[in-house]
Amino acid sequence: MKVLALEHAVAGPICTRHLADLGAEVVKIERVGVGDFARGYDSYVHGCSSYFAWLNRGKKSVALDMKSKLAQPVLRRLVDSSDVLVQNLAPGAAARLGLGYDEIRAHNPRCVVVDISGYGDSGPFAQRKAYDMLIQAEAGLMSITGTADTPARVGISIADLATGLYAQTAVLAGLLRRARTGEGGNVKVVMLDALAEWMTHPMYRHAYNGSAVPRLPSSHPAIAPYGIHATRDGQVIFGIQNEREWAMFCRIVMGKEELASDPRFKSNNARRENVQALTAAIEARFATLDSLAVVALLEEADIASGRLNDPAALWEHEQLAARDRWRSIGVPGGQAARAVLPPITFADHEALMGDVPALGEHTGDVLGAVGFTAEQIKELESACVVASALPLPSTTFTKESLN
Repeated sequence: MKVLALEHAVAGPICTRHLADLGAEVVKIERVGVGDFARGYDSYVHGCSSYFAWLNRGKKSVALDMKSKLAQPVLRRLVDSSDVLVQNLAPGAAARLGLGYDEIRAHNPRCVVVDISGYGDSGPFAQRKAYDMLIQAEAGLMSITGTADTPARVGISIADLATGLYAQTAVLAGLLRRARTGEGGNVKVVMLDALAEWMTHPMYRHAYNGSAVPRLPSSHPAIAPYGIHATRDGQVIFGIQNEREWAMFCRIVMGKEELASDPRFKSNNARRENVQALTAAIEARFATLDSLAVVALLEEADIASGRLNDPAALWEHEQLAARDRWRSIGVPGGQAARAVLPPITFADHEALMGDVPALGEHTGDVLGAVGFTAEQIKELESACVVASALPLPSTTFTKESLN
């Protein structure tokens, strides 16, 4: 499958990067001279942006000035030769470029077109620009995240990621429908809709119970006990999901089987309503134990527990290493970088995980594949409509070279 990506930042790129990992030929259109602005977010990965390296491996980069009239025949040939088009340009930008769905369908009725936007194409917010934090705020996510005193943005671009993964589903559903009907289609994926879906539980709680989800940075608004609890030498994280686990926890971890039938704690609702007394009782017991001893008791009781890791600990996580989840990719300049395998794992096929492209690295090859001659490409370069970059040096990376 050939995917044409008119994308920037996170939402579009996470969608098409997963498609590239699955084997699609993804042609990424970037602005001449500057490229996807995510290239400039930082320079943490051997001079390459950590965002760009994460979201754009395995793609072919074409540097094209889409606003130039001379770019129209280039865009038309690229669209006509594509199975899928994914775009998350500014509101109305695709239509202004002649890439509205009706225009695309007239030339390529089998193309699946996925339009990503912040607020959709109608309504009072349709023309607003939308960035991740703005959508987190608009969708109410920030109102339930943070401390009791301070709402907070989720620490990763969760609105972009949710939208991009729904866009990937839209692509696959569109291709499945095309396989059955022979026709492509137009699918709209909206950032506000994506987070509204994920915010359904808090909305239900408000609409049908008249209560708000409290901001609890290290515990759960609906389940108790759940979250971080202090020990003699630190803290542990664990959660109780049902009454069987609660009884085991009381008997083995707390050493007080009778606690399970205490009226304050005998059901999850009761425990949540008396969470301060519950936490005090648990931490009084844990104050006599080291963290390792508490974890051992939790494991004996078959209670799920975890560690409060940071990115450095995740980078060295023994479970990822034991399951061989790391691979090597190239980044512009010929350096090697580690990349974790995507979470979809086929038993008989591994994700391709290609290199991160330099800006315009594949311009000549891609345009040549859709019928432009070398002379025509040079003319487009002279007019600054397209730009090319030298390919990365051919390098063989080993696990040892990634350290």
